[in-house]
Amino acid sequence: MRTVAGQAFVWQLTVLILLAATAMVTLVLKTTNDAQTDARHRSLAVAEGFAHSPGVVQALQSPDPTAALQPLAEAARKGSGVGFVSVLSKSGIRYTDPVPGLIGQRAQGDIGRAAAGESFTELFKGKPQSAVRALVPVTDADGAVIGIVSAGVQTVDVGATVSRQLPVLVGVAAGSLVLAASGAALVSRRLQRQTHGLGPVEMTRMYEHHDAVLHSVREGVLILDPEKRLILANDEARQLLGMRASAEGLPLDALGLAPEMAALLGSGRTVTDEVHPSGSRLLAVNLRPTTVHGGSGGWVATLRDTTELSALAGRAEEARERLKLLNEGSTRIGSTLDLGRTSQELADVAVPRLADFVSVNLLETLLTGDELPPGPITGAELRRVAHRSVLEGTPEALVEVGDVVFYPEESPQARCLATGQSELHRVADPAIDAWLATDPARLAKGRAYGFHSWIEVPLIARGTTLGVVDFARSRYPESFEADDLALAEELVARTAVCLDNAWRFNRERTAALTLQHSLLPRRLPEQSAVEAAFRYLPADPRLGVGGDWFDVIPLSGARVALVVGDVVGHGIHASATMGRLRSAVRTLADVDLAPDELLTQLDDLVIRLTAESESDGEFAAPGDVGATCLYAVYDPVSGGCCLARAGHPAPAVARPDDTAALLDLPAGPPLGLGGLPFEAMETVLPEGSLLALYTDGLVESRARGMDAGLDALQQALTAPGRSLDALCDKVVETLLPDRPADDAALLLARVQRLDTERVATWDVPADPAAVAGVRTDAVRQLSAWGLEDIAFVTELIVSELVTNAVRYGAAPIRLRLIRDRALICEVSDGNNTAPHLRRARVFDEGGRGLLLVAQLTQRWGTRQTTSGKVIWCEQTLPAGG
Repeated sequence: MRTVAGQAFVWQLTVLILLAATAMVTLVLKTTNDAQTDARHRSLAVAEGFAHSPGVVQALQSPDPTAALQPLAEAARKGSGVGFVSVLSKSGIRYTDPVPGLIGQRAQGDIGRAAAGESFTELFKGKPQSAVRALVPVTDADGAVIGIVSAGVQTVDVGATVSRQLPVLVGVAAGSLVLAASGAALVSRRLQRQTHGLGPVEMTRMYEHHDAVLHSVREGVLILDPEKRLILANDEARQLLGMRASAEGLPLDALGLAPEMAALLGSGRTVTDEVHPSGSRLLAVNLRPTTVHGGSGGWVATLRDTTELSALAGRAEEARERLKLLNEGSTRIGSTLDLGRTSQELADVAVPRLADFVSVNLLETLLTGDELPPGPITGAELRRVAHRSVLEGTPEALVEVGDVVFYPEESPQARCLATGQSELHRVADPAIDAWLATDPARLAKGRAYGFHSWIEVPLIARGTTLGVVDFARSRYPESFEADDLALAEELVARTAVCLDNAWRFNRERTAALTLQHSLLPRRLPEQSAVEAAFRYLPADPRLGVGGDWFDVIPLSGARVALVVGDVVGHGIHASATMGRLRSAVRTLADVDLAPDELLTQLDDLVIRLTAESESDGEFAAPGDVGATCLYAVYDPVSGGCCLARAGHPAPAVARPDDTAALLDLPAGPPLGLGGLPFEAMETVLPEGSLLALYTDGLVESRARGMDAGLDALQQALTAPGRSLDALCDKVVETLLPDRPADDAALLLARVQRLDTERVATWDVPADPAAVAGVRTDAVRQLSAWGLEDIAFVTELIVSELVTNAVRYGAAPIRLRLIRDRALICEVSDGNNTAPHLRRARVFDEGGRGLLLVAQLTQRWGTRQTTSGKVIWCEQTLPAGG
């Protein structure tokens, strides 16, 4: 099967077998068809003969057709040689049958056609046996069908006829196959002798090898016969030896070879890589006898030109070193996003393998992070950021790392920056002489350390010039060549891209940090309600930006709002959304909305932000611009705290008795879903209680679930004797891994109470006459607090606010003075209608009260309560008050 002859024999034999099989099948089918046709004819003839026999009609019309017809049917069957002759009624009931037990039973098959008067034959399959049968109707004198005659040959009998002929057919086919196979074997045996038993793959490979040796290899090939006559020479051999095209068949001395080469080829010895001259060439010769491998006696010689081998070997080694240096540069340069480190990596790679001294000088604007001008530049200020020398301490450097470098216009460095093109110079170049003549210090350094050639390459990335790199040789004996310049440009181009990436990253990071610092509180506002501390840890510390936020917002009445939120996502987009939500919360807090109402307004804002994103083509799904938020308002006068949350984790409270628990605060839906209400909860916090507001990034991580994180938070909050800053550090150290997967914010607030002596409250009757008494009480209280300096202004404010409450409000009316960081005056009544500041016209009798209050106070406003409203204002306390 491996050889061509074997495969040809198999193919011929396969074709013969297929032909024999096809002929065999055709003959069997023909014999079977003939047998079935004969059975049909005989069955139809017997059935018709019996149906038209005399007495059949009378027998069918007799009272007992079976008795009259059964002997006749059996006689007809035996005389005709068919398998059965049966007489049936018009409905198919058997009157006669070779098997008496079937008489009286209904016959199977297409009886209806015979009952309709049609004679036909069919291949019947069924019981009592499959057969080729004929059905012929029996008609009376009027032509009416009164019975049916069925005669047929069983299928078994038809198959037996075919089987009797099958051995003859098989014998003929086998004999023909044997004769054809013998002929194919003779042909294959002759083919095997002619192909030497080779297979098709081997023959193809032999041809390919022969063709490659002659035409593809870059070596000359000669084949000589035992008499040293040339049998074959490829094109390379003719070129190396200078032979003509018609040299085959000539002896060696007629080929025109050099004497030494002719003597070597005719020596009859085995030669391995001997170098011999041939004209102007040096050829490496190999000579081998062909009888070693079973061929006819002769010789094979191969010739290889080694004239430029030494030079090529040297160049190859240099190329390998350059590739190695480039590969090392691609892996070592740009390992960080630090400008100085990247520049120093370039100098470390280039010294000493390319240059003896390298310096990297960058634009000052690149180092400061300012926008770089595109294209070449002139007159730019450069700063030395890195240098390296083969000498320890880099004594040949004129400036140190970090110092400003000045290059005059005639210097190669200035031309590189202006043109964007690299330059290669030697010490004897006029341009170098002109430059060094203007710089005696540089000239002295160059002479002292033996500099003899320079390369100046501008640092250019994405069309922007970043600086210039100096390469110099002093100890290296050879001057820079064009290949060295190309290598230096490759290294500098790689460095320029890394420096540009570092510059862009630093700009983006600076912008992100600036954005974050502008969006998050730099420091907490001064207020008396709580002592607060915070920690914010972004998921990516390099960017320093995230979607979590917190805030402490002073409110009217010495109250304070504590806020913690978390925007979906990370990065600059989440931070921008966070800034918008934080601004909205501060604005809504100034309106003094209740926590649940504030979250409802904030939910509407997030829905509008989502709609804006969809209109801008961002196709944001519901909740994509979503957030969670927790809003709490603490009143230091009563110690009450009202809280509501929108999909945010519940706050934790550590009480003065060193117990900590989560507040059972109703969980509202996240912001941005819409349509669902928020529920607020009020609780009283003992003085000194610690309220912890946080985002889920603090308590949940890949290694720890939410429940475990909440337990750890509560344990950390009960650590005794710690300041709030130290407690923040303790919580972060306990809960956060080294690299958190999510932004985390923590706000700790220790609640405080205002001393009751700093709060004064009066119930005011709904009578204008009571205003004077209230003014007197207020002035008396200010005197007790030592605030006589602002008593007159306060008296005017109390008079205006209480009078308005009595005139336009509803009972109960109450005045409250709070001495905090400012003097707070609050007047509450049972009417929900809030007043508005407006300018009174010349002849208006009213409308000047609130204008007067606004001019006399630092701030004023109104807030709704469950029973009415409160009008408040704040006055600045006098110095020392």
